[in-house]
Amino acid sequence: MTDKGPSPVDTAPLEQILQRFDHLLIAFSGGVDSTLLLAEALRVLGRDRVLALTALSPTLPAAEQQEAAQLAEQLGANHLQLPTQEMQRSAFVTNGPDRCYHCKSALFDLCDQVIHQQSEPNRWQVAYGANQDDLGEHRPGMDAARERGIHAPFLELAWGKTTIRARSHELALATANKAPFACLSSRFPTHTPITVDHLAQVEQAEIVLRQAGFRLFRVRFEGAKARVELGQQELSRLADPQLKQQLTQQIEKTGFLHVFFDPQGYRPGGANPSSQK
Repeated sequence: MTDKGPSPVDTAPLEQILQRFDHLLIAFSGGVDSTLLLAEALRVLGRDRVLALTALSPTLPAAEQQEAAQLAEQLGANHLQLPTQEMQRSAFVTNGPDRCYHCKSALFDLCDQVIHQQSEPNRWQVAYGANQDDLGEHRPGMDAARERGIHAPFLELAWGKTTIRARSHELALATANKAPFACLSSRFPTHTPITVDHLAQVEQAEIVLRQAGFRLFRVRFEGAKARVELGQQELSRLADPQLKQQLTQQIEKTGFLHVFFDPQGYRPGGANPSSQK
């Protein structure tokens, strides 16, 4: 018997959800989830009824900002890139356990401002790419979304990352195999204040890893020390002493006095390893 491969993703329920919207503003980061949501919204609603909004912030690396712009252009979407003000919120920069709540609040406040600038604001609603797998993680930002009535079609359908990636492959989206990514503020342990300078330092350190060809990585900020997490399948590259020394030297040039390559590799929430025990 010939192997026909995996069955196509049933998109009818998603289409039914999207058809409920007159006009839809999508919080668009350029990640796997929001890219698929944008692509599907454009397919179902059409370009004139969809607007993608990318928040510009020191917490989003320039490379991610550029990639979001390129993806939106490839999809043919109307796309705005506007600054958010989370760095002006003390509850965000003090980096408490609810930091993500304040970051998402700033994002959704910006979404609200954009909607009110449209000719017919009452026709617009907001959606973002939260999915079923997010429910198993500490994500206070989802509370901010619920409080504001932000829609999460994938969550409503109980779609997780596997389904989202499968559908992304069907549509040949560039993000289908993109590695997980979180904003740079997630590199800081809880209660370590977040500053623009330190965000830039982490971004520059991660550029070193990106340019070295690593796909999944995090540079955890621990004061003078950078704790580097690499994807499990990429850890073996550190067996090359020349590469390891080169990475260490280049990361030290970004301002860290010490560089430690974590033998456990990447894990979600790795900025607070003690909380995972």
